[in-house]
Amino acid sequence: MTETIAEIVAAHRAGTATPAQTVARCYQRIRAHGDPAIFITLRDEADAIAEAVALAAKDPSLPLYGVPVAVKDNIDVAGLPTTAACPAFAYQPAQDSTAVARLRAAGAIVIGKTNLDQFATGLVGVRSPYGIPRNAMRADLVPGGSSSGSAVAVGAGLVPLSLGTDTAGSGRVPAMLNNIVGLKPSLGLISSTGLVPACRTLDCISIFALTVDDAVAALRVLGYPDPNDAYSRERPVAPLTTKPDRLKLGVPRSGQLQFFGDQQAEAAYAAALQRWTRLGAELIEVDIEPLYETARLLYEGPWVAERYLAIRELIDSTPDALHPVTRQITLGGKTVSAADTFAALYRLQALRKIADQTFAGFDALVLPTAPTIYTVDQVLADPITLNSRLGTYTNFVNLLDLCGLAVPASIGANGLPFGITLLAPGGRDAELASIGRIFHADTALPLGATGKPQPALAAVKAAPTAEGINIAVVGAHLSGMALNSELTNLDGTLMSATETAADYKLYALKGTVPPKPGMLRVATGAGAAIAVEVWTLSPAAFGRFVAAIPQPLSIGTITLADGTMVKGFLVEPAALDGARDITHFGGWRAYMADLAKVG
Repeated sequence: MTETIAEIVAAHRAGTATPAQTVARCYQRIRAHGDPAIFITLRDEADAIAEAVALAAKDPSLPLYGVPVAVKDNIDVAGLPTTAACPAFAYQPAQDSTAVARLRAAGAIVIGKTNLDQFATGLVGVRSPYGIPRNAMRADLVPGGSSSGSAVAVGAGLVPLSLGTDTAGSGRVPAMLNNIVGLKPSLGLISSTGLVPACRTLDCISIFALTVDDAVAALRVLGYPDPNDAYSRERPVAPLTTKPDRLKLGVPRSGQLQFFGDQQAEAAYAAALQRWTRLGAELIEVDIEPLYETARLLYEGPWVAERYLAIRELIDSTPDALHPVTRQITLGGKTVSAADTFAALYRLQALRKIADQTFAGFDALVLPTAPTIYTVDQVLADPITLNSRLGTYTNFVNLLDLCGLAVPASIGANGLPFGITLLAPGGRDAELASIGRIFHADTALPLGATGKPQPALAAVKAAPTAEGINIAVVGAHLSGMALNSELTNLDGTLMSATETAADYKLYALKGTVPPKPGMLRVATGAGAAIAVEVWTLSPAAFGRFVAAIPQPLSIGTITLADGTMVKGFLVEPAALDGARDITHFGGWRAYMADLAKVG
């Protein structure tokens, strides 16, 4: 039976299963499933099991301890080639992408590289010389793209977690088509270092999982800044909370939705809205015509030039190396003028202002993930038009800097899956997850195509109140760092990522395990602003946390950049003997990233 991430980690920690056994079962499922088009490169089983055995020497509290993961083959994995589904482009990466490195550090084990629409160009999953993965729900349907193999691998129960990418909907459309969860994060939340770009300004690494909670578990590992990624942004992932008492959801005005004649999909969307009403949500009609206009900019505007730029050398020198449809689309970006580009940017800025005003009126917008579903034969007969239709409700999202969560909504009597997507302004990923998990659980749908019933929802806490005590952390307690669990185990809530006033110096302390910094207050103007996270703890939890702080660190009062004063870590001057001044890095993450790069 397929397991969720939560079940796998719990079994490993309890000793009822080992990571090696879990990985071996994963390979057994892949062989039994018998679809060679899912993986472009499958890792050697003995190598993966050896890595799983080695995990026994690591901390079992790792958040993804022994979890098998598949990775879309436009994301670098050390030891495996990156092809982007184009043999002529293939190369051997020298190191893991940042996202894969973070998964491994959290205890995950990469199983292989998955198939995709070549160079992540497409929403159908049929544009690859490595074959067409079979849709997990019905073999005649397209698997969805461009993250076809990643979505099918999860939907078929081969792995519980996979990485895809999403530029125009590639992390959401295949999620719907395979009855799984697709989390498209806010722009810059997950590092794109080591990702073959499609449209570099819009690309997101996305997450496929069987449940929303599993997707968020992966996001917590992946979602923090990368100093080596120019597009990385500080967008902290808040904890999951209970559903708001007065949930407001935006829905399109009557007559604005397009289903291209698919009456079953239209009825399924109406039923999904009825479910939201039963769950207590207030539905607010909004004008989505500006979203449609934004979507048209993506392929009718200059952004296709980014696709051309990413593979210019290859397509100019060896055009026949590309899939014919991929080549046709990409070459459309060769003649885009600078004037065209600026005209589109001006219009996009105006549309972003309209979107800001629209989204201010509700918690999330609810749309169909895709308006309909097509068979492989239908798409092969009309590859451009039908692909475009699948992006009706996805193409505008990254242009407007929205985050998205695709969740299953229903399965028709004919086996056709249908799903909805929740959208909100960037930075509200956890809010979407908090409400999306409630909807998904209420559907009681099986997980993917596995037949496995949904597990009971784990309890989460209510939204934080003003009764907590805020504390600024600067080093090993930051999200994703070695000691962050000391905060999360006390039910700490991440409130914000910010900076101190420019009155501090930061030092790497000598001989600390794990490595820790010390922050020292200095005279006004003699220091710099240091990156920190502000967490809140209950008074009792704050007391326990402070009591466990080792010397030479202490808790004092820290002034933030906006003048707010909070409790936070400071170091005694006497402890700085042999310490390295790392103030110029601006924060502990940047320093640790530099160490890793040097190493």
